[in-house]
Amino acid sequence: MNDNPLAAVDVIAQISAVPTILDVVCKTTGMRFAAVARVTQDRWICCGVQDNLSFGLEPGGELKIESTICNEIRDHRQAVIIDNVAEDPHYATHHTPQIYGLQSYISVPITLDDGSFFGTLCAIDTVPRTLNTPEIAGMFTLFAKLIAFHLEAHDRTDQERQASELREQFIAVLGHDLRNPLASIDAGTRMLQRTVTDDKGKSVIGLMQKSISRMSGLIDNVLDFARGRLGGGIPIEQADEVPLRPVLEQVVAELRMANPERRIDSELTDTVVRCDEGRIGQLLSNLLANALTHGDPEGPIQVVSSVVEDRFELSVANGGEPIPEQVVKDMFKPFVRAAHSSSAQGLGLGLYISSEIAKAHKGKLQVVSPPEETRFTFSMPLR
Repeated sequence: MNDNPLAAVDVIAQISAVPTILDVVCKTTGMRFAAVARVTQDRWICCGVQDNLSFGLEPGGELKIESTICNEIRDHRQAVIIDNVAEDPHYATHHTPQIYGLQSYISVPITLDDGSFFGTLCAIDTVPRTLNTPEIAGMFTLFAKLIAFHLEAHDRTDQERQASELREQFIAVLGHDLRNPLASIDAGTRMLQRTVTDDKGKSVIGLMQKSISRMSGLIDNVLDFARGRLGGGIPIEQADEVPLRPVLEQVVAELRMANPERRIDSELTDTVVRCDEGRIGQLLSNLLANALTHGDPEGPIQVVSSVVEDRFELSVANGGEPIPEQVVKDMFKPFVRAAHSSSAQGLGLGLYISSEIAKAHKGKLQVVSPPEETRFTFSMPLR
């Protein structure tokens, strides 16, 4: 609950059940004043009220905490029920009825699930009333629990809203603060590329541009990780009837160009799928980058797409050392690399992001790694 007691007035005002509860309390007991109060160590604040007694309290109004019985209820956490103050052996001389001219009184604690004390649901009148019955006591207890439930639901909603805002701010700042400096460096190297004529200078600029490209990919992965972990999953924009072969061919061509010394074979089917083509291209790019990094540098990498029954399948296979079983079981967790070598480059986010893309498409990403080859297979419904 918000540490500011006055914030409770706004929270109670947003609980639509409170006016009904107070109305039912008054009608069933005959009491002419009922309220929900926020009670702290030093404050009694009226948060919701039905006043047919002209008591004079409105939401936000306060009583001196030491003048109230609620001050005692906060300590002992028990209901206090008085049918007739004048005949009650304990409260006949109590200061609260004397201060406010009360003859009947009922108040039950509102306690949250974590054990914290919010305040009370109370009712008063200047004439005696019959209150101390199992039915009346049970009704008040039930209403107090209902108010506590709504308070906790409001807290959860408020926390989720604040967390959502924080996530969005974090992702926005992360993207802005990482991308902008890199964009400046990229623009600078492109400018230098047009003016540098010697081979050594061109070679250095080429290395810089490769580093920029790699950094850009790392930033994309970090942003996707942030969205996936903090924002409720990687967002996708699916379209119907997407021809995937051109997208996959483009990814393969780009990685062939970037790695001319490596052999990448592809066998791609012509089919249309309901998907986010950009994300599927990203998934393949991550899988190919993984194969290029960890596979046998002398052996080919095979990319195959096909339709099996009503599902689209895309696989990337490479030779090399099999992935240890203890690594396979954690393969799609963030910051886990496909190789057990600690010298492997990258953040270990590519396979995690690919797995999240698969889930977003109601599909799955699996890996098998027998001695002859390691194969990653993505499978998703066609529609």
